[in-house]
Amino acid sequence: MERELSHQHHVQYKSPVTESKGVKILFITVVYAFLILFLLIPLIAVFSKAFEKGWSSYLLAISHPDTLAAIKLTVFIVVVTLPLQMIFGVSAAWLITKFNFRGKRLLTTVIDLPFAVSPVIAGLVFVLLFGSNGLLGPWLMANGWKVIYSVPGMILATIFVTFPFIARELIPFMQHEGIHEEEASLTLGANGWKTFFFVTLPNIKWALFYGVILAGARAIGEFGAVSVVSGHIRGMTNTMPLHIEILYNEYQFQAAFAVASLMAFVAVITLIIKQIIQQRDHRLGKRST
Repeated sequence: MERELSHQHHVQYKSPVTESKGVKILFITVVYAFLILFLLIPLIAVFSKAFEKGWSSYLLAISHPDTLAAIKLTVFIVVVTLPLQMIFGVSAAWLITKFNFRGKRLLTTVIDLPFAVSPVIAGLVFVLLFGSNGLLGPWLMANGWKVIYSVPGMILATIFVTFPFIARELIPFMQHEGIHEEEASLTLGANGWKTFFFVTLPNIKWALFYGVILAGARAIGEFGAVSVVSGHIRGMTNTMPLHIEILYNEYQFQAAFAVASLMAFVAVITLIIKQIIQQRDHRLGKRST
């Protein structure tokens, strides 16, 4: 019996970090090869094609009236949708992490719905609801409200495809934080609103900011759902992704890649900000421990 116990005591289970050097090199090679092939090379190709004819052609392409209109519309949609997403994300995360109620699991599942549903299908659903032959379309049009093939429909489609991001960033963070600080605040006499603004919100601000960055990046790059409901009207309902598609289909490759380079630049900036936030959270976590 003693021998068995001593044998069990001396058994060591291999950790992935104790694998041979060859295995480590193999995994590193595979990962970096994948990143170079599917991320770095396409990014380089986009920027090289954008500047293929020099700075003058590049500036001419991004300063074209239709391009400027697409940029303005994209920014407008992001500015409108993000505050709404913040309200929904914070409310949903607060509700799910702080309260127990019937339908809690269903709500958590429904929040993930845009991840599972194709954006094109989402766009078609909005057409069936708000189109001229849809359920609500005739009534809306009779009262002077046009949703499909106009900006309101594009905003609705963008809200649908981006609303999980902020909630999904906040829910695990708020579950990890627990409710002890909120309970202490309520015990000391603060009401719910004061507790939220002075206790909860300062604790979740960086997770919220991270979710806003992801939702904003997704809103800028959304194509499928917005394409279905936009109508592709030049200078009116074309966002940057839709404008790129039109330029490419018209064989204006340099102009298409010039606009694409702007979106790629925004994506790179988003990744840098994301990395800064992650490093900051890591440092704060180390200090707290």
